[in-house]
Amino acid sequence: MPVFAPAEVECFERNGFVIARGLASRERCERMKAVAQRHLAAEIGPLEYEAQVRYPGSPASLEASGGHTVRRLLQAYARDSLFREWATSPEMAARLRQLLRPDVELSQAHHNCVMTKNPAFSSSTGWHQDIRYWSFQKPELVSVWLALGPEHEENGCLWLVPGSHRVELRRAQYDDDRFFRADIDENREILQAKAAAELDQGDVLFFHCRLLHAAGRNRTARTKFAAVFTYHAADNHPLPDTRSASLPEIPLPA
Repeated sequence: MPVFAPAEVECFERNGFVIARGLASRERCERMKAVAQRHLAAEIGPLEYEAQVRYPGSPASLEASGGHTVRRLLQAYARDSLFREWATSPEMAARLRQLLRPDVELSQAHHNCVMTKNPAFSSSTGWHQDIRYWSFQKPELVSVWLALGPEHEENGCLWLVPGSHRVELRRAQYDDDRFFRADIDENREILQAKAAAELDQGDVLFFHCRLLHAAGRNRTARTKFAAVFTYHAADNHPLPDTRSASLPEIPLPA
């Protein structure tokens, strides 16, 4: 089974992310995207709407123009076998064991979705670390972002700050909604290192839960789709009575 080269593992440890180019076949991506398009057109729940997150560019409410623009198709693992097969596939498991530990589990409580960045009413996402919203014994999780189509600046790709997963950040550097403030000098200096994570169909971004990242709006005429799942070592348990513990973990096959 092909795995990350040692240099790629070192890249992840140094930068907080690594990209596996062409890890998913075109056929697999097209089949997953077709399911997502059907579910999007029929508004098959559970869903998250742009109006519900109230990010810059979002419709003001569900009743406003564009109010039923979907941001995420939630619970992808339970939504269709294509997503389950990808999320627990040997090519995923082998690489995640290199970045975490031999025993790896998928969290159903976080990400576990198809991101659907639509034209016209897509929002921009501010700088943040995912771990600020999650509750685990250790801040050591890896999210895996599969581009089901091209992702570039013009359609709202992710932006990353290499190495930010190793920086100790203070609560005062965040706003009340736990977004990293871009309006103070010490933060602006950190954000100068930002880089666009541009992906082609089938490319897979592995990134650390402490990595600062953001995303722009989709300024093209086509919806952008990405399947996103989050993983942790089996001995890194979600804290009881938190959202992170609200759904069972899925062990990856050995």
